Amino acid sequence: MTTFAGRETTASFIELDERWSTHNYHPLPVVIAEAAGASVTDVEGRTYLDFLSGYSALNFGHRHPDLVAAAVEQLGRVTLTSRAFHHDQLGLFCRELAELTGTELVLPMNSGAEAVESAVKIARKWAHRVKGVPDGTAEIIVAGSNFHGRTTTIVSFSTDETARADFGPFTPGFVTVKYGDAAALRDAITPRTAAVLLEPVQGEAGVIVPPEGYFADVRQACDENGVLLIADEIQSGLARTGTVLALDHEGVRADVYTLGKALGGGILPVSAVAGRRDVLGVLKPGEHGSTFGGNPLACAVGRAVVRLLNTGEFQQRAVEVGAHLHTRLTALIGQGLSEVRGRGLWAGIDIAPGGPSGRAASEALMARGVLCKETHERTLRVAPPLVITREELDRGIDAIAEVIRP
Repeated sequence: MTTFAGRETTASFIELDERWSTHNYHPLPVVIAEAAGASVTDVEGRTYLDFLSGYSALNFGHRHPDLVAAAVEQLGRVTLTSRAFHHDQLGLFCRELAELTGTELVLPMNSGAEAVESAVKIARKWAHRVKGVPDGTAEIIVAGSNFHGRTTTIVSFSTDETARADFGPFTPGFVTVKYGDAAALRDAITPRTAAVLLEPVQGEAGVIVPPEGYFADVRQACDENGVLLIADEIQSGLARTGTVLALDHEGVRADVYTLGKALGGGILPVSAVAGRRDVLGVLKPGEHGSTFGGNPLACAVGRAVVRLLNTGEFQQRAVEVGAHLHTRLTALIGQGLSEVRGRGLWAGIDIAPGGPSGRAASEALMARGVLCKETHERTLRVAPPLVITREELDRGIDAIAEVIRP
């Protein structure tokens, strides 16, 4: 541990961050030093329940022993080759992830934003080479209040002004419609439309679940017009909602999926684009790549994640413990909450007018030993690790009830 002449305190570490790191986040004033399962411990020995899970990157909890073991074993062998050479983990990872997700081809990348950028490039090239859309004119339909990352291309189609302000000029080729409005989406399709890019559940917007039948209507519109459906499962996928892919709840298959966050097991960034062979197959050598994408360490951890998901245990926990979560949170409507949304072990809760702001509620929860985070002004996202016990969950919900009580 870095020392400060005997001043290893929360304040001293935050002082370091404030002095030397760019202020692109507004974190809670807690400095985490250790973690295991659903709990974290700060530099002064205080323990907290993690009700955020790294925005679902920690679906399996902190330092899951199977994932740590896979990382340690691979660290002793080889960690990086670049894609200039083959290595013994890549093909296995791609095959196993494809089998898990019911897809045919996998493109490994690093961050979630890279996966989305890759899917955008693939959709455009597919439209130009397969659909016959003139080069440079392909369009992708997206939804308002989306969150797909923070690269310049992605913020070009964000409706969040905080994400967009001062970052222009923006990338053209995107058409925005209201999330959940299938008629508006159908009306936006033209002969230039390459793809529709949607989150099965909108996370950053406040865990927004689409209306029943929405994705079936979107799928039909895509099929009738020769348009690809891209599902961004970076936050919603890999057991968070109770199924491997959140879109499975809708009985609909996408042509392309973007995956990330939990795919790295909370150990390192791992993402992927998975989908139809005839779609991802439009990429040829030299047209797209990443030095670290699909590296041996990432593939070894990703394979361990796939093994955990193949048991079905974590999907079942999301269903069972998630039902308890929603039962308890729904009981707080009228008692400090105005609305509860979500699916599986994932909820967006709106604090009723007259209650604390989202930030104030997060700080009050931290004081009670629960780490949660606001989105927008009056919404909290509740997404504990899937390994959380019912007793731990109840303790966290009790704290929420105290904080939001009128």
